[in-house]
Amino acid sequence: MLYAAQRTHWTLAAILMLGLVAQAGAKDRQIYPEPGRAKADIAAALQSAAATNKRVILDFGGNWCPDCQALYNYFHDAANQPILADNFIVVYVNIGLRDANLDIAAHYQIPLEKGVPALAVLGSDGQLLFSQRTGEFEAMRHMQPSSVTGFLEQWKAAPRS
Repeated sequence: MLYAAQRTHWTLAAILMLGLVAQAGAKDRQIYPEPGRAKADIAAALQSAAATNKRVILDFGGNWCPDCQALYNYFHDAANQPILADNFIVVYVNIGLRDANLDIAAHYQIPLEKGVPALAVLGSDGQLLFSQRTGEFEAMRHMQPSSVTGFLEQWKAAPRS
């Protein structure tokens, strides 16, 4: 009986350690490229979107942000990844420590003081269709992947006829 209790204790400890390692690895993941690339990345995405009839999602955030990491995971989960790949081009806009690309955030009506991640959706012609003005995804790590599914479904482009 003592052996079974010890084994259960060690199993739980191992699971906890794996979770901490996975969480630490996610924090180290570099989703957002260096801030100086944002304008060129947006221009390239808009050019590609015009050719493919996709919409562009501008994801404002930083590699330091756990909610931004959670959104990245939700974008790439089994339910959302196909919707994202078929309908959108994502540009990750690095805001540094809220000291970079502030002009781009302002241009797309993203109030960074409301928190990140914050998204803007652009049509294939570059027109601003939506911007998160109230920090809707600011607490992403406490939300469900289905909230991202609903967002993607709402903003995907209508199929070409």
